[in-house]
Amino acid sequence: MENNEPPRRLEGKYAAMVVCWLLGNGCLFAWNSMLTIEDYYVHLFPKYHPSRVLTLVYQPFAVGTLAILAYKEDRINTRIRNLFGYTLFFISTLSILILDLATSGKGGLGTFVGTCVISGAFGIADAHTQGGMVGDLSYMLPEFIQSFLAGLAASGVLTSALRLITKAAFEKTKNGLRKGASTDHLSFYPAPAVMFFAISIFFELLCVLLYSFVFPKLPIVKYYRSKAASEGSKTVSADLAAGGIQIPSGGVQFLPFLSFPSLPFSMCHKMFHIIQDSAYNISNFFFQANQYEKEIDRKGNKKLLLENIDYALDLFLIYALTLFSLDSYQKILDHTVWAPVSYIQSFRYALVLIAMYNVCDLIGRYIPLLKFLKVESRKKLTTAIVSRLLFVPAFYFTAKYGTQGWMIMLTCFLGLSNGYFTVCVLTSAPKGYKGPEQNALGNLLVLFLLGGIFAGVALDWLWLIGKGW
Repeated sequence: MENNEPPRRLEGKYAAMVVCWLLGNGCLFAWNSMLTIEDYYVHLFPKYHPSRVLTLVYQPFAVGTLAILAYKEDRINTRIRNLFGYTLFFISTLSILILDLATSGKGGLGTFVGTCVISGAFGIADAHTQGGMVGDLSYMLPEFIQSFLAGLAASGVLTSALRLITKAAFEKTKNGLRKGASTDHLSFYPAPAVMFFAISIFFELLCVLLYSFVFPKLPIVKYYRSKAASEGSKTVSADLAAGGIQIPSGGVQFLPFLSFPSLPFSMCHKMFHIIQDSAYNISNFFFQANQYEKEIDRKGNKKLLLENIDYALDLFLIYALTLFSLDSYQKILDHTVWAPVSYIQSFRYALVLIAMYNVCDLIGRYIPLLKFLKVESRKKLTTAIVSRLLFVPAFYFTAKYGTQGWMIMLTCFLGLSNGYFTVCVLTSAPKGYKGPEQNALGNLLVLFLLGGIFAGVALDWLWLIGKGW
């Protein structure tokens, strides 16, 4: 249909948006939990620099896995891919909780290696879910991608809020570091800094259940997946089957009502119209090709990437710059900013800064819902995103000479622009393509997004030049 709009009577749009938000939240909640309590790992493994090493372990696995998945995207069962990712998140989060309890909060090389292995597993899971979900949602409504991306940001907000609450509640208790990840005490005892991972386990299990039993059965989701199948997608058959729409191997294709008006009449052997039920069951509309199946052309990954190289580089720059700039927070933790402030006070302030960034990032992802505030011009998007490079000198001089108020303001603008431009790019890029192409393009764009994160994480080591590294 024109503008990729579903029939008006199709139900489930808002339910799908809520599910997408929760799936986005589960995609990063476990990893954000690990990052949020990094002070706990700093004291647990003081010799191994976990605040940087864990991230550097995570990113190669995420980027490498997604590169393989994006290359073979058209041959991968999307349902198995996404369920594998969320299940791996669940198993990995449970594993790190068990590891922490089994070692009673004691450090050591063996425990650190186990934590790094789990960090790598998080990266593999992220590649499966983030790339798979963005690709899957790219041929649906833009609001679905926006909700998923907002869920990603919301995971940061929730973990930051929990971090501030636990710090306030536990920092003066005997075992505060383990319970609330306080820096005041070095005694460890089995108790809830584990709370983060216990909550993460709940979110990951919820995502597995939602994707397995709820999302594929929503009428609007079945509509778009049927439409993608009619355009040649081979990755949605399992999801359609989970939603009650069977595509027999003999060549039967199921099409939603009026979703493919350009189909030549000569291709149709028969078309059955069955009275729709109250849920507007789209599986009642189908056709069977009698003499041959028309192979629908699909642009290759290389051509898609060349046509959208500006969008891909935009995402790379957004996240490379954001991760590079965010290392100012690490500078706070390393006593390189506002030296007269005590370690505990500077650490608390770093938590506030990270929370402000996450909140503004989340707000920025909702701004494009207001159509008159959404930038869709490719040239304007690229110009605005490149101009964010000014954040680098701004953060440097603010960290060196500025006050805390200026740092808060910069952090808020960094978060707002990060969330806003991410949604603008990922909702604008898929327009004008067929379902299989939109899926492939979504995977490619997320690959560049994760590549930007990896580059930003690697570049942040530049902050350490001249500091004994």
